[in-house]
Amino acid sequence: MRRNTTVKAEGHLPLSPAVFHILLALSQGDKHGYGIIVDIRQRTGGEVRLGTGTLYTAVKRLLGQGLLGQTERLDEKGEERLFYRLSPLGAEVLRAEAMRLERLVGLARRSEVL
Repeated sequence: MRRNTTVKAEGHLPLSPAVFHILLALSQGDKHGYGIIVDIRQRTGGEVRLGTGTLYTAVKRLLGQGLLGQTERLDEKGEERLFYRLSPLGAEVLRAEAMRLERLVGLARRSEVL
């Protein structure tokens, strides 16, 4: 089954930087939209700042592609919110993209660019 999932995952590549960061944020656990935005900002030291329009457009597309799931539950303040999570396919796509990027960096190193 792993081979079939890998083939499916590679069909989603390459990812846009915004989508890569969204999937990476969710790899650490379920988050609501604002939690994703904050995670990305913190993880990148403020270098990447997603607006809500960019985030929710991407999330809608990722839900449709089966890369994310969603559930309604209470947040840390006790308010009901939509939380997003990585699906198994989403996790595989994230892994495949990270491996693709790693290969590109390897080429740059061998070419003495880095």
